[in-house]
Formats: sequence, C-alpha cells, structure tokens
Amino acid sequence: MFDFHGTLMQVEEPGAWVRAAAAELGTVPGDATVAAPAADLVHAGRAGGPPPARVPAELAEAFATRDVSRALHRAAYCGLYRTVGLPDERLADVLYDRVTRPEGWVPYADAAGVPAALRADGVRLGLVTDIGFDVRPMLAAHGLEDAFDDVVQSYEVGMQKPGPGIFDLACATLGVAPGRTLTVGDTPPDAGAAGAGLRVLLLPVSPRAGHGLEAVRQLR
Repeated sequence: MFDFHGTLMQVEEPGAWVRAAAAELGTVPGDATVAAPAADLVHAGRAGGPPPARVPAELAEAFATRDVSRALHRAAYCGLYRTVGLPDERLADVLYDRVTRPEGWVPYADAAGVPAALRADGVRLGLVTDIGFDVRPMLAAHGLEDAFDDVVQSYEVGMQKPGPGIFDLACATLGVAPGRTLTVGDTPPDAGAAGAGLRVLLLPVSPRAGHGLEAVRQLR
C-alpha cells in the first residue's frame, strides 16, 4: 500500500504555484514579487506540505480533522493562506484549487516503474491517502490510473491516519492479510499502519528526481 503525497508525487515548486494562481486572476508577477509570498505560504502551511509552523487557534479544529471532509480541508488551508496577508483575497481559493488539479503535481521519477514492476510480479497494490480531494485525476494525468487495485481516500471513508481503521479497510477491500502487507509512506501518520498489523517502510524527504521506491521491491 502506497501513500500519495511525498511518496508517489510532490506538489509543484512554490514559486510556480503562486505564479500560476496569480495568472488565473489576470496578473503576472515577476520572480522577485513571487519569492516572498511563496515562502510565507509554505511557512503558513501548504496543502501538499510541509505542515504549518503554527496553526491559529481558530483553525485548530478544522486543521486537526481536515482530511475527513472536503469542506474542512478547504477551510483549513484557505484559512492558513489568508494568514499571510495576500494582496488579493481571491488568491487563497485559487491557490487551493491549483493543488486539487493534476497540473499542480509532479510525480517522482520512480512512481510509475516500481508499481508497474510489482503488478507484473502479481503483487496487489493499494493507495491509501489522507486527503481532502480526489487524487484519481492526478494518477490518470501521469499514467498511473491503472497502477492500483484500489484507492482509499480519507475524506471518502471518514477515517484518517494514523488510526488503524483506514488501513484495516484498505486490507479488507484488497482482500489481503495485514501481516502480509507493506505500507510505504513518508510521515509518522503512515507508520500508524503498524497498529493494524502491517509492516511499514518510511522514505525520507528526497529530491524530485527519484524517491527510493525501488527499495520496496528489495524488501519482498
């Protein structure tokens, strides 16, 4: 079972994200104009990571449960974006919408080859992700729509990591025994799979070129 963000794909570079969102509003800022707000937005907490340096009290509840609801996910992240003091109040929603579309994501170089090789070896594959929007369009846009036997998304099932429930559900839908299943992720919540009896491989933050997913095949 693979995680999505930080494991198979990464969000686009922050400056490109802000430029694209600004262009949708009819402005084309220069690099110097983009650098400061892009850095501030990443520090505030960007959907797709990294986590915020601080969550304001009024957003704490929405942020803690953001991955079980589309509405909470949008409210949490748009609220964080607005703490930066954006030059146009519409920009928060446009920035968020950009992350929910395929063009806002970049797959790791090994994100296609490793799942394909595992499938060729007869391994059943699932994708289990904490998310507030559908990642299937991202998979399809990058040729991964047929890579997984099942996709379990927290906002659709009302459960999120690190609780064992979402992993139990994924194993049940795949028809696999937890003790014979490996979950591959990049953050501590992914390690919650151990509580459901799965083995866990956590990959470190890595450059966009590749993510060390070949290690999955070596562990079989």
